Amino acid sequence: MTHSLRCLLRDPCTQSDTESCTRLCSSYIALHGLNGAGGRSGSANVPNAYRLITLENSPARAGQPEVYALAEQYAATFTRQFGPDSEGRTQVKSLYLYSREPGTGKTTTAAALLNAYLTVHYIGSVQRGLQPLERPAFFLDVNEWQTDYNAFNRPRVPDEIAEPAAARYYNAQRRAMVAPFLVADDIGVRDASEAFRADLHTVINARVAGGLPTVYTSNIPLAELGQVFDRRLADRVRDLCGELTFKGESKRGMR
Repeated sequence: MTHSLRCLLRDPCTQSDTESCTRLCSSYIALHGLNGAGGRSGSANVPNAYRLITLENSPARAGQPEVYALAEQYAATFTRQFGPDSEGRTQVKSLYLYSREPGTGKTTTAAALLNAYLTVHYIGSVQRGLQPLERPAFFLDVNEWQTDYNAFNRPRVPDEIAEPAAARYYNAQRRAMVAPFLVADDIGVRDASEAFRADLHTVINARVAGGLPTVYTSNIPLAELGQVFDRRLADRVRDLCGELTFKGESKRGMR
């Protein structure tokens, strides 16, 4: 009898599809928690629909072969978090996933890259006798984050709505500023207050200044990022970031 436990470690693990592959596996618990919805994957704040997406099983892969070939090259640099690679390079750079149309696979791919980083971090730490970080990566849904901002800044919002929204908002901001690896999903926020935009600037500026890798998704090309951010910050993002363009029309609802 074999097992097919849904786990981010399934492909690299030598015990996959054996009797040892159970929810009591210490590595499974470390990544997914006892109930499959916690652990480091849960701490990363990845939406449930993307928790188990990898570069190999991503539904966006077939329609974006060029993007995925480059995404795999990018993921191969994640071992640099432990020190120089064979060519002496130490920095994991940032990546900008762009398409004008929604639904082409940007968010799916960004989540797959976060899961790849999470997996490399866990396996690499264990192999080196290190304690894996509890939150090596974080997923910031900028639209959801802005919704929380609006919830506690509208007039006459009841405290029972405003206070939890404010707590979620500032917790997400703090985590996004310091996470070793971040996905900032949908940063093309044109219709935002100056105060919210300033908070988003603070997150990105902190990461750029700290050399922390970020995967951005946006419907605005990297060259036009100055329309969203001030030009100085947009220039800093561009200097340290590769861009992958997703082709085609929306595939939402077709899977």
